[in-house]
Amino acid sequence: MAGARHFGLVGLRLALLAQRGQGLCWVPVCLATGIGTYFALRFEPGVGHYAAAVGVILLLGWLSRNLDEAFAPMAIALALCLAGFSLAGLRAHAVAEPVLGWRYYGPVEGRVIAMDRSQSDALRLTLDQVRLDRVPPARTPARVRISLHDKGGVATDPEPGLRVMTTGHLSPPSGPVEPGGFDFQRHAWFAGLGAVGYTRVPLLGVAPAAEGQAGLAIFRLRMAASARIRSHLAGDVGGFAAAVTTGDRSAISQTALEHLRISNLAHLLAISGLHMGLLSAVVFGALRLGLAAVPALALRWPTKKIAAFGALMAAVVYLALSGGNVATQRAFVMVAVALGALMLGRRALSLRAVAVAATIVLVLRPEALMGPGFQMSFAATTALVAVFGVISRMESSPVPAFLRPAAGVFISSAVAGLATAPIAAAHFNAIAHYGLVANLASVPLMGALVIPAAVLALVMAPLGLEGVGLWVMGLGLRWILGVAEWVATLEGARGYVPGPGPWVLPLIALGGLTLVLWQGRGRWTGLAPLAVGFLLWHQVERPAVLIADKGTLVGWMTPGGRVLSKEKGAGFIARNWLENDGDGAQQWQAAKRPVTDQQKRAKVVHLAGKRAVAAHGVCGKDEIIVASVDPEGAFAPDCALYDPARLRQTGAIALYPAPDGWRRVTARSMTGERLWTRWPEEKDQ
Repeated sequence: MAGARHFGLVGLRLALLAQRGQGLCWVPVCLATGIGTYFALRFEPGVGHYAAAVGVILLLGWLSRNLDEAFAPMAIALALCLAGFSLAGLRAHAVAEPVLGWRYYGPVEGRVIAMDRSQSDALRLTLDQVRLDRVPPARTPARVRISLHDKGGVATDPEPGLRVMTTGHLSPPSGPVEPGGFDFQRHAWFAGLGAVGYTRVPLLGVAPAAEGQAGLAIFRLRMAASARIRSHLAGDVGGFAAAVTTGDRSAISQTALEHLRISNLAHLLAISGLHMGLLSAVVFGALRLGLAAVPALALRWPTKKIAAFGALMAAVVYLALSGGNVATQRAFVMVAVALGALMLGRRALSLRAVAVAATIVLVLRPEALMGPGFQMSFAATTALVAVFGVISRMESSPVPAFLRPAAGVFISSAVAGLATAPIAAAHFNAIAHYGLVANLASVPLMGALVIPAAVLALVMAPLGLEGVGLWVMGLGLRWILGVAEWVATLEGARGYVPGPGPWVLPLIALGGLTLVLWQGRGRWTGLAPLAVGFLLWHQVERPAVLIADKGTLVGWMTPGGRVLSKEKGAGFIARNWLENDGDGAQQWQAAKRPVTDQQKRAKVVHLAGKRAVAAHGVCGKDEIIVASVDPEGAFAPDCALYDPARLRQTGAIALYPAPDGWRRVTARSMTGERLWTRWPEEKDQ
């Protein structure tokens, strides 16, 4: 027995020694483990927790200097996990701002710092320097986001930096629409949003935009560039062009957006690694060719490094022009690391470069880990670098030379699509069945025509000749929009999958990273967590009954799909419930589904409005009443009642069958008491 243990220890030591040189690649993985642990907690760590973490980090640092060289990296890995945990907590406290604690109706005044469109296609403004009537500054949110609904119109055209006023409805950022669902409260906390709402009255200008503020000057430049682009290119083509150059998506229609999503081309709208990489590549190639055309320069100067520096400067300009959102910052970091490697004479595209970029992003914005953008971009990049690294080591290629460019496009689209498919399906509950076809028909054109034309338009803009580049750019974008529309209208273009449990994506990520990063035959152990992750996803149990956090909607799961209690109203909640079920039905379709015996046995009754509450009478045995309004004593105290007052304490509720009735899971029990939650004191009822 002792010999077997000794043999196992020796085998483990040899396996760990074989990983030398790969340590840097595991740094972001360890940081992400700690960050993910912080966000998974259901309580907010205190000073004592962070002090203990720092103490253990110091102890592990000392141990790593005294342990065997094979086992020292394990101490460092654990220290990095604790560092990621601490970084996430530090960031969460650093971005703290007041959050509105009640529903507000009245005057709203603030300065326009961002413009986009809501899912209902309404113009949406983000305001800072906010003033609310009879709300003290200490309790006033630093930023609010307000949608301008059509009924009110706009008396003053919003522009960057303009101080505006309106009368609107504001509410605190809402919690998950179901337990374990997307937590908008957390997202809003890190975005600095303390309230969201809408207005139906005209927007009025209060004070002109102040001059001399760098951030707003760039915002004004972006909006001016967007307007200039759209003056040359009308409709969705102009909106698409503005989105990929300035990050302004306010001019592209919801129909075009839906086509792009269904065809898996929506990533072309986001200024991400693809756009930043293509632009840098175009500038790098143009500079190298230009310098090589002058022999005196090509023979004496390091043209490759000069071209890399010029491409980096172009990326900086693109970062500023695009608004510098989180996705673009992440893309810039990846490109900057690659170009920096070129200037230092290192390999630009390697797993180490990807690891450095991921580490920088996680240190600066730990919350990015929880978003699909970070997960998908680094999954695609890691898979592409790994696959093309294997191909580059092949002694000979089975593909003829003239077909290799096409084969490269096909392989890159297929690998990126395969790597990001589970993440996209987990976050968006949809699979684009013809996404590979759409990307093969569109992505090459993006690199060969659209981005070079955008660079040409930018260079010629000071001369007033940007129309030439934009006209060429429009040709490519019309093609892409046409491909998106064609693919979106194909039968079965989009499939739906249920939302996975909390352990699914971490297991899939662990398996994929082990396959890519581990050296030796041990990498194949990564297949086990992959298989377990997909198995858990396949066996996911959806709630038998869902109750909205304000009592506005109830959904019963039946063999024919979820039946909803209303055809209209609470549309956002309804859409999310159905998508999480893997159900592509519309709300009105789900509401018209036939009532089944299973639904009747659930004994969950939804009463929408005062008349319904008054007409219902007393509670039946084992009956659960969900009321969208305060029943005002209409039911007995011992009645199983979920009214708005009680639901404010629990958040959305999921009910699962249990031997003794129902197993209740609340949004509050899943999210816990965190910095970004605002739960009232919970009382037994």
